[in-house]
Amino acid sequence: MELTVFGRWWVASTTSHLGSAVGGVALPLTALTVLDASAFEMGLITAAGYLAYLLISLPAGVVVQRVPLRGMQVALDLIRALAIASVPLAWWFDALTVAQLVAVALVVSFANVLFDVANQTFLPEIVPAAQLQARNSLNSGTHAVTQLGGPSLGGLAVQLLGAVPTLFMNVVSYLISAVLLRTLPARQVQRSAERPPMVTMIREGWHFVLRHPIIGPAMWDATATNFVCGAMLALFPYYLVRELHASPLMVGLLLAADGLGTLIGAALTTRFTDWVGTARGLIIAAFVGVAGALIIPLGTGTAAYLAFAAGNLIFAGSTVVLSVTTRTYRMLASPPDLLSRVIATVKFVSWGAIPLGGLLAGVLAGSIGARTTLLIFGALTVLSPIIYLSTPIRRLRDLPLDAAPKPAEARV
Repeated sequence: MELTVFGRWWVASTTSHLGSAVGGVALPLTALTVLDASAFEMGLITAAGYLAYLLISLPAGVVVQRVPLRGMQVALDLIRALAIASVPLAWWFDALTVAQLVAVALVVSFANVLFDVANQTFLPEIVPAAQLQARNSLNSGTHAVTQLGGPSLGGLAVQLLGAVPTLFMNVVSYLISAVLLRTLPARQVQRSAERPPMVTMIREGWHFVLRHPIIGPAMWDATATNFVCGAMLALFPYYLVRELHASPLMVGLLLAADGLGTLIGAALTTRFTDWVGTARGLIIAAFVGVAGALIIPLGTGTAAYLAFAAGNLIFAGSTVVLSVTTRTYRMLASPPDLLSRVIATVKFVSWGAIPLGGLLAGVLAGSIGARTTLLIFGALTVLSPIIYLSTPIRRLRDLPLDAAPKPAEARV
């Protein structure tokens, strides 16, 4: 049976996410086990993997609006495949360095920014508005499955094959994604008689987000959360390997708790927000995330493994509730001609916090240890519920779709 347009889009995304989850274990283990990277070097690699969100997210929204989505996404998949493939090739010739891993992470991050903005912009074009919440939950649930199975598969592959050869699984996933995306219909780019300067178009999206009473606070909440996530991404492998002395397989299994939490959160988001309301759901999920983040670095020995898995599961579950709810709201509340720029603005600010968190965590962990650093960043998650409680969202049951600023205001 032939897959629908959404089906092919979904399979392509799932395949690349699974490969990325495997690579997400193999790449840091390559740095740790092959190159003996320090905490600061791990922070650099993590920061490089998200630096592009600070550098090109804003123009990415305009680029996506102006160019054919399909061709760009296929090209970006091929670029990511080539970048990852360079690591095992350099290792084979005994020329692999931490600097190359940083460069590869940087190239992949630039491709990821453009690809993610294009992917989110494309979804409302192939899914009716009434189905967006369900489709976003499905995507988050699928991503959770890949995050659940990918790290475990990656840890097992590293145990059997080694960290560097395992990266070829990531390469293959990008190639499969490119082949599937090539079969999607090409979007007709609107050629307007007026072609506003890129700065003007970026400013319109920026003003819309900052002045929106729901999308704006949600962006700042995501920024606070992602700052902590940056520290976690940088330190989790280092903490597990260097301080808890976990094997590659155990690292994969423990990191998979993130996928299990995301899967549970994605499965329950719609029913949860229908029950308590989308606005109240954001506040509750934010408080739950604080508890999860503080549990992660507790305990020693087996208790530390259990605390890490439990805290990771809770934090991931709460984060996906926040993500699905606010992402769906953005898609519904943003004018279609502004959507890609709204997405890009949110990514610039919120995802731009990830490399900053990763760098700071790497610096701190080198002097006070990964466990203490994780506790400090865990305490910072209290900013998430504070942000929501300081806005009109605290008085609402559901997020209103009529809260957008008037178009004339957005162009000021």
